[in-house]
Amino acid sequence: MKLINREDYLNKIINVIGTPDIKVITGIRRSGKSKLLEKFKEYVLKRIEKANIIHINYNLPKFEQLKNYKELIEYVERNYREDSENFLLIDEVQMCEEFEKAINGFHAEEKFDIYITGSNAFLMSSDLATLFTGRTFKIEIYPFSFKEYQKYYKHKDIQEAFDKYVLEGGMSGSYLYKTQEEKYQYIKDVFNTLIIRDIKQKYKIRNTDIIQNLTDYLMDNVSNLTSANNITKVLNSNNISITDKTINNYIDYLCHAFAFYKIKRFDIKGKKYLSTQNKYYLADQSFRYAMLGANNMDYGRVYENIVAIELLRRGYEVYVGTLYQKEIDFVAKKQGEQIYIQVSDNISEQKTFNREVSPLLSIKDAYPKIVIARTKHEDYQYEGIQIYDIANWLIK
Repeated sequence: MKLINREDYLNKIINVIGTPDIKVITGIRRSGKSKLLEKFKEYVLKRIEKANIIHINYNLPKFEQLKNYKELIEYVERNYREDSENFLLIDEVQMCEEFEKAINGFHAEEKFDIYITGSNAFLMSSDLATLFTGRTFKIEIYPFSFKEYQKYYKHKDIQEAFDKYVLEGGMSGSYLYKTQEEKYQYIKDVFNTLIIRDIKQKYKIRNTDIIQNLTDYLMDNVSNLTSANNITKVLNSNNISITDKTINNYIDYLCHAFAFYKIKRFDIKGKKYLSTQNKYYLADQSFRYAMLGANNMDYGRVYENIVAIELLRRGYEVYVGTLYQKEIDFVAKKQGEQIYIQVSDNISEQKTFNREVSPLLSIKDAYPKIVIARTKHEDYQYEGIQIYDIANWLIK
């Protein structure tokens, strides 16, 4: 398989070499966690002269005998070198029974620089504090961005490349397949494995039909405000017996496994976070087309999904903005920076353009305001609002 360097992620890992943290690489299944660890290993071997790397990949049969934490401890200690800088890299750590005992022990010894990856449902962020007694540094991996997609394919026409990215998405394993049907089958298999194996196994879910109906609903309603109560009513009307509490739990499971990302609401005028109704965005838009079909393209919603994930990828906290009964698609915050963003499919008609800029013009503070749309033109400004073509914005 063709590989590209994912410098942003690699640099994040490189920057924490030597810190006492347990470095945890997380992200949706098949997003490239193991490949990133391999690249990091290559970097260490080239740059650190006295590096001793103990690399355990539980996907490989040769590590089958290390499925118990005591066996893991014995193997690592046996391969430790006192005169070296010892790096401990473990792939799919959850495949070792009671792995947290081993990791906590290694951390307490202060002899190893520790890096681990794991299946999402078993190594989710909400578990890290209880699993590990030491401090953890989380590096979250997302599917390929449009910039990475373009780096992989090197399309000459960026607009044509974006049209393909919208359909094909960022699950790079699908790039090996030639037809769209084959690509979607691969993506569908990844998502079904995520639900059926990871989530079912961790949470002991017996009736997978309910969670399948829930994922279908969330995919179909990407970018719509929703609540557990609304979803429960819809499923109950379809003769599916379920409670609000169970729906809330199942949504949490899906978000913990990085299949969906929950975006909360933020009252811009009152400067407070709202607890009622959220939006849910897919880790990659290709899941929607693979699972539900591409008959209803609904580009506006899909573009919004792409922008939401890109903002998270760039390290922003992302919220849905509300102001005087108007909605701003995103309020993005990072280290004192704040941006208001509207996303649209086509703003060539004046009525649509006015609808998108009106909420932004209502905001009286001085933070940047932008509209991201499928203009296919160079960037421009309108009354202080920056207008970006979505392909150009993503590639920058």
